[in-house]
Amino acid sequence: MLCLSRSLTRRCVNALGSAFLRPLSTPAATSVPDLAEGLNFELTDEQKEFQQTAQQFTRDVIIPAAPELDKTGEYPEDIFKQAWKLGLVNPCIPAEYGGSGLSCVDGIIITEALAYGCTGIQTAVLANDLAICPILVGGNREQKMKYLSRLVEAPLHVAYCVTEPGAGSDVANIRTSAVKKGNEWVINGQKMWITNGGVANWYFVLARTDPDIKQGSKGLTGFIVDADTPGVTKGRKEWNMGQRASNTAGVTFEDVVVPNENVLSSPGDGFKIAMAAFDHTRPAVAAGSVGLAQRAADEALKYALERKTFGLPLIQHQAVAFMLADMAAGVETARLITYRGAWELDQGRRNTYYASIAKSYASDVANKSATDAVQIFGGNGYNSEYPVEKLMRDAKIYQIYEGTSQIQRMIIARQMVERMQ
Repeated sequence: MLCLSRSLTRRCVNALGSAFLRPLSTPAATSVPDLAEGLNFELTDEQKEFQQTAQQFTRDVIIPAAPELDKTGEYPEDIFKQAWKLGLVNPCIPAEYGGSGLSCVDGIIITEALAYGCTGIQTAVLANDLAICPILVGGNREQKMKYLSRLVEAPLHVAYCVTEPGAGSDVANIRTSAVKKGNEWVINGQKMWITNGGVANWYFVLARTDPDIKQGSKGLTGFIVDADTPGVTKGRKEWNMGQRASNTAGVTFEDVVVPNENVLSSPGDGFKIAMAAFDHTRPAVAAGSVGLAQRAADEALKYALERKTFGLPLIQHQAVAFMLADMAAGVETARLITYRGAWELDQGRRNTYYASIAKSYASDVANKSATDAVQIFGGNGYNSEYPVEKLMRDAKIYQIYEGTSQIQRMIIARQMVERMQ
């Protein structure tokens, strides 16, 4: 099996896909132009290596394990450790802190390949990125060296603690509080639906530090909290509709004392840091959706070629063929906007507009593709002995976490107004 180097430096990315784009109105070009000169859809040799490594890991390890883990809900610790050894975990950690330093495009190539096998396992393997990104965005060198280097030295898990029982999409309504006492902060509150919550080594925690601001984002501050700090209690693993190999749990903070050196940026900057992290991670969520949608399309096509009704393979019935064609169109377009969202970030530009389009569109495509795959399988599709019912269950969360599809549309609309002005 190929292995990614853990000391790769960040590469300039000039790729968006796997097929060379030719002008539609002229014959095929007789020579291939310099790909560095402009728009192209070819992966670099290095990106192809990332993709092949992840795809082989998916075939050899993830797909065989996925059905049983879906039934038991067991956390795939052994799979995580194997992925960590290959360099598939924490791809966004910069080389100066011991990481691979991969670009956002590199990362979503890996994400899509792993999600093809099982989005629950893929989430377990790559969920660290959501907690890492606030430190990349708002952390100082000392914080990065201490907490990011730790993840390179050992296969550890970390978590992004923002959601609460009464604050999901309404992040500004957070009630977890942090009160400063001398050179320390005392945190009290409860977080809910935290990915990696029950297995994390440390948390990014968003808490209210200005008691005069009952609601609103200006009184929120980001903290790094070690999971073994007295007063931190990990809740039970939640039994969810899908993505059951992932760990989702509540986390309670009771008089948790955190040093001032663990404040990210400055008090009051927490909301900006938490939201900026989403610009980094939403393309990856979209890539997970694309991987699931591609798997649904492949499973449905395979079944449609084998299954016969009325004396013909399903694929020869126009109603089914059109459903498959719509799946293909959805997967291809979702992949393109996902790569665009990642590519914009790699160019050093704000990618909020494209990231939100990618996240909302790809999640809708994943849900439609999975639902249509079940429909093509008919009664078999509704049965757990066939793969598509799991895809349908796994897909739904993509329209909910890291900002619901409705929230994404609000963000897109605001971005449209800003771009017009």
